[in-house]
Amino acid sequence: MNKLTSYIVGSVIAAIVVAVLAFVGARNLLGSGGQEPERGVDAAASASAQAGEGDVVKRPACPEGAVAGVDLECLGAQAQSAAKDVQVVNVWAWWCESCRAELPYLQEVATAHPDWDVVGVHADGNAANGAAFLQDIGIDLPSYQDASNKFAGQLGLPGVIPITLVVYKGEVKKQYIKPFESTADIEKAVEEALA
Repeated sequence: MNKLTSYIVGSVIAAIVVAVLAFVGARNLLGSGGQEPERGVDAAASASAQAGEGDVVKRPACPEGAVAGVDLECLGAQAQSAAKDVQVVNVWAWWCESCRAELPYLQEVATAHPDWDVVGVHADGNAANGAAFLQDIGIDLPSYQDASNKFAGQLGLPGVIPITLVVYKGEVKKQYIKPFESTADIEKAVEEALA
């Protein structure tokens, strides 16, 4: 082969290898079978749901009853306490970086407002990872487990996280589809939603 033919053959082979790697990578991101992940759950969450759960560390008890009208299991605990009139409900997942930044502000809101239920809804199939994540970052908020995206589905929430809902006596008053950047911002949002 001459140099030109060798160059062309090498270029074609390199292009085929790149195309195959891109196809395999895209398929892995979308999950097995090339199907898109469920609404509100990205590819990382779908992969973790398939990975299994393992042991779930003990977590604080959730308020009894439905949260915003949706029945969910408590993550790592049994429901025990009576629900309060005002609930601040944060939808999060263990793999979400903006959730990691926002959850400490929610913890501060819970401490400052004992008359509010500040709770989470873990929107991922892997409860063990969710409970371990909260343990690792020192968050003591009760959280519900939503492995099947039931919460977002029943409430018609968009397929993003974090989302924070302000709920009064079981009725959603306001949705905030953004991460909060301070305790004061959350408190202001709750007060505006309840006004």
